[in-house]
Amino acid sequence: MNPDRRGGILRIQERLKTSTSFASVWVTVPNRALGRSLGRQAVEAGLAACAQVSGPLESIYRWQGAVESTREWLLVLKTRTRCLTALEALVLAHHPYDTPQFIALPLLGGSPKYLAWLEASVRPTPTPTRLIRPTRPTRARPNPRPMEPPQSARRTP
Repeated sequence: MNPDRRGGILRIQERLKTSTSFASVWVTVPNRALGRSLGRQAVEAGLAACAQVSGPLESIYRWQGAVESTREWLLVLKTRTRCLTALEALVLAHHPYDTPQFIALPLLGGSPKYLAWLEASVRPTPTPTRLIRPTRPTRARPNPRPMEPPQSARRTP
């Protein structure tokens, strides 16, 4: 490796603040609406500094002995490690999967300004906030009873 290039990388690493106080949490969700709802709840509750929803993506996994493939979205939450238990509880309380993905990856470092913002932004509220229940995604299944039109749309004989 070119010594000048190596020196540049070392200078960047020296500027980064080292920390194990922060984590990036990855949660897969069945749709964008649930990802946005969980992300907003986490940020409003002070359990995450920010939430990013990306997708759709395809997940291929083994479930109950069979290889499955599902279209999902990825919710990424930036938080402090001391908030992981409360953040996991929030996700589990509102997630429709039997075994939702909740993976916390430690942030080994970052720009000092960004980590200062992250630290200042994650402040769990002392009392639980009103949690918005997202609509549960439904699998393609026949509707046994057609939905009735609203009262104003009904025709009278």
